[in-house]
Amino acid sequence: MVDISKYKKPNDVEIEQAMNNAVTQVETDLENFTHKFKINGTTDNFYEPNDNISWTSGFWTGQIWMAYEITGDEKYRKAAEIQVDSFLHRIENKIETNNHDMGFLYSLSCVAAYKLTGNKNAKKAAILAADNLISRYREDGKFIQAWGNVGADDNYRLIIDCLLNLPLLYWTSDVTGDDKYAKIAKQHIDTSLKVIMRDDCSTYHTFYFEQGTGKPLYGETRQGYSNDSSWSRGQAWGVYGTALSYMYTKNPEYIEKFYKITDFFIDNLPKDLVPYWDFKFTDGSDEPKDSSAATIAVCGMLEMSKYLDEEKSDYYIDIALKILKSLIDNYAVSDSKISNGQLLHGVYARKSPYNPCRNRNVDECNTWGDYYYMEALIRLTRDWKLYW
Repeated sequence: MVDISKYKKPNDVEIEQAMNNAVTQVETDLENFTHKFKINGTTDNFYEPNDNISWTSGFWTGQIWMAYEITGDEKYRKAAEIQVDSFLHRIENKIETNNHDMGFLYSLSCVAAYKLTGNKNAKKAAILAADNLISRYREDGKFIQAWGNVGADDNYRLIIDCLLNLPLLYWTSDVTGDDKYAKIAKQHIDTSLKVIMRDDCSTYHTFYFEQGTGKPLYGETRQGYSNDSSWSRGQAWGVYGTALSYMYTKNPEYIEKFYKITDFFIDNLPKDLVPYWDFKFTDGSDEPKDSSAATIAVCGMLEMSKYLDEEKSDYYIDIALKILKSLIDNYAVSDSKISNGQLLHGVYARKSPYNPCRNRNVDECNTWGDYYYMEALIRLTRDWKLYW
């Protein structure tokens, strides 16, 4: 366990400079990524253009919206609204929508657009995405099925990532007045938190249920090292997911879950406060770090700190800022000649002897790491209203 008390926090000048660098990166990238989207992760630290077909497309649009908020420059709004139209086309035509990733896609693109500009196409697209998401709800197990055809035996499961898709449902209930979306969101997180956290407060990546009865069966991993290890990005989804769920419901049980999941994350950090891709690994390992896990957790701690007593709030803000300083100093891109991303040394997927995935974008930038890094910074430079 690292003694975090000795670490420094970034000062206001460092945060502002990091924010300016991030906006400059977005500006530089508009030429190639307005009518196209950034692919999931970089190759040699550079993104290639991609169609709007990935679960990660919204993370790039979210960065454009933040650049618009920070600068007020209409060029960002125009670019983001071009992408909003693409998202409406995607959901209306069901292009790569057979999954639970509607929140990742539509909260940061279309909900953001509606909140910032009142864009009617954005509202329409986001509500359609919410309808698509609740169509995956399984009543017997009271969870949203993550992947595959709805009801498929081999995919009758949830994954921890889905906690970040739930805000789309709360928002949809707010704007439509129909509470069915929020009810499903609440049922899903309650089910998730009953099964996804182990006794030591680490988390499973994915958890299976028996079709027909909804009986919880077993947890395993798809992207972590092994079924009994803790995938660091999954743990980070738990940190932020419980914070967002508390924001919408004010259920005190979510605060207690937040403490447990977050403290495991903190207690297992290496010396530079940025975790390896799985918490099985620690200082001295030659395995890659995952900077995206660090910045997701930072956003979660900053969000939950709003709702805690002063002592607890100060504690988590202090740690979040120290992690952020490590990211600014050691992982952030400050020169577009080095990369067209925001945050180096992330991992999309890392193969191990015990998981089924292949190596994808290992020790590279990824779009979600870039997005959450900007979100962490914008939270600290203004009174920011969440897109979630």
